[in-house]
Amino acid sequence: MFNRNVGIILLIALAAGLGLLAAQKVFAPKAPTGQPATEAITFYPQPRPLPDFNLAQADGTRLIPGELKGHWTLVFLGFTFCPDVCPTTLLELAEAQKQWEAVPETLRPRVLFVSVDPARDSATRLGEYVHAFNKDTLAATGDVPSLEKFATSLGLVFQKVPGKTFDENPEDYTMEHSATLAVLDAEGRLAGIIRPPFNAPAIARDLQKLTEKSAP
Repeated sequence: MFNRNVGIILLIALAAGLGLLAAQKVFAPKAPTGQPATEAITFYPQPRPLPDFNLAQADGTRLIPGELKGHWTLVFLGFTFCPDVCPTTLLELAEAQKQWEAVPETLRPRVLFVSVDPARDSATRLGEYVHAFNKDTLAATGDVPSLEKFATSLGLVFQKVPGKTFDENPEDYTMEHSATLAVLDAEGRLAGIIRPPFNAPAIARDLQKLTEKSAP
């Protein structure tokens, strides 16, 4: 009786395992028709055009929709006073960026860091911060309404969280923000997302394949 019960349990476990494997194959994210299979990116069924936006880049130029065309781009919200998520993510992305150095600059995938803390992140501070991780990283910010509109169009959010002494010290606050990366295609459209935890080699391979696929 004992052996029979054990056998039944093993058969149930095997069936459950096979069912889980089948479900993973059915429901796993798939690249849209015509796109190569990816490891890190979850694609949307169709790319989503972004509404007009106008942000200030760290180099003094404006970031407008046309600036994001011609390259696959990873967009990340953050702020320079971020204690952990932002530097960790930028380090991971810097590892991926090293793998793209052989790609011609006119096609090379890009990383765009958007500060959601414009009160403290001046253009100079923002540029110095991102370039400490990688010299090619773009950085931008803007007024809060512009940032909210841009973040919402990417499916990302942020909010200011006052600290205990905020009433006496206006500098006592932090910014909570999405840790997800937005993936923009070479047309500047929202094509998908990458959720943490991040795998730099997988991200590098994905963007390399997508760049090669969309290159003229």
